[in-house]
Amino acid sequence: MNPATHIPERELAERPSGYSGPNLSPSGLRLIPHALADGVHALMATIPPKDNNGLVVGRDAALVVDAGITPEVSGRIRGLAAELTDRPLRFLVNTTYHGDHTFGNMAFPAGTVIVSSRQNKENMTDLDYEKQVRSGNMYGDEALFDTVTRWRTPDLVFDGFAEIDLGGRAVQLWHFGPGNGPGDTVVYVPDARVAWTGNLLCHAGIAHMLLQGGPEPYAGTLRRMKEALPDLVTIVPGHGPSGDGHAAIDALLAYLERLHDEVLAAVEAGRTLEETMGACIDPWAEGLDPELSAALARYRIPQDAARHGMLDLCRNLHRLNILATYRLYTRP
Repeated sequence: MNPATHIPERELAERPSGYSGPNLSPSGLRLIPHALADGVHALMATIPPKDNNGLVVGRDAALVVDAGITPEVSGRIRGLAAELTDRPLRFLVNTTYHGDHTFGNMAFPAGTVIVSSRQNKENMTDLDYEKQVRSGNMYGDEALFDTVTRWRTPDLVFDGFAEIDLGGRAVQLWHFGPGNGPGDTVVYVPDARVAWTGNLLCHAGIAHMLLQGGPEPYAGTLRRMKEALPDLVTIVPGHGPSGDGHAAIDALLAYLERLHDEVLAAVEAGRTLEETMGACIDPWAEGLDPELSAALARYRIPQDAARHGMLDLCRNLHRLNILATYRLYTRP
């Protein structure tokens, strides 16, 4: 087995010394609709990097992207959907199995069909463990998970591609391969040229997370996405601002390729993890990319705190990615 292409059964539990991950607690969260086309709405969190969602409406039915981190957040999402359309909410798509995207599944009506990749469903088996893992992102609000009493899993799964007809509007579901997790699902609306990308792809300049795999499989997934969606314009990530889809793909590909080269060279040279951390270039050493700073400026929050918070998060996630890649590449 090639360690570089191995996909672990569970996400990495280890974290670097002094690590501080994204705050995903729903405390203070509001979701604001942004119309990207007629019947296509990004439901954007007012505080990045808390979870974004989406609503896509056709002639006959509506579809929601991701369910929220708790049943209470799920209620807010469904309430917004009811304000934005009178079409029945027939479908819910989970972009990943992670609890901040799926714990709200249980609050959706039984008649709403939940759809995701087969790999996502296969990873939704141990609710207690998933709560434990996500508690690290709750920053004192772990008790909110007490309301998550069951993990409702997808009713319908697909392998590489599926299409949902909402009535005059097709919604494509793609699983291009592993990335942040093994089952990352992309929700693409061709007539709007918009994709919800979950944890797979964020705005260019944001550090992503290698939690259940390494740079090489992730890069292969992004290349397949780039080839399959040449007309993609806008991405709505699971976290953070929306942005240019192909710019985000290109930026993340460059990051992953360099991460692979630097960590592999360090491992082959017999360097320790600490030495490898010091040897890898920090893309955020000089600050945030100006286009990312401009995207953050769209949020109605104190800008100095927003930029410093995002910069600190990116540096922490970069250290996590070095750790994850080092551990993967030093497997027997």
